[in-house]
Amino acid sequence: MAGRTVRVRGLPADLPPDRVADKLTIHFLRSRNGGGEIADLRVLPGPRGCALITFEALEVAQRILKAKNHVLSIGGKKYPLEVTALGEELSPDEVGSSRWLLPVRPRQPQLPPRPA
Repeated sequence: MAGRTVRVRGLPADLPPDRVADKLTIHFLRSRNGGGEIADLRVLPGPRGCALITFEALEVAQRILKAKNHVLSIGGKKYPLEVTALGEELSPDEVGSSRWLLPVRPRQPQLPPRPA
């Protein structure tokens, strides 16, 4: 995950996390936004909610960070996003809410149960 994960702030608080996750996925998959394949996307709910997005390739995360204007458009409203590199640690607020992480895309497919 080192270097491939970005933190996104400025998410609309009035929408369900799964809808926000869908919109973020679309935005960050688009090449015109510097995007590319996403390995994992998690929305952290809370008063200062944010999302953690891990890209398949380091180069994609670097392009996303270099792009200056990320704006999420939902229902005619525009939400300017703040995109930063994920540091080594989460803030205390995010750690407290990390048990509520909402995985949107699993990193690896689920393996079938082993035969008895």
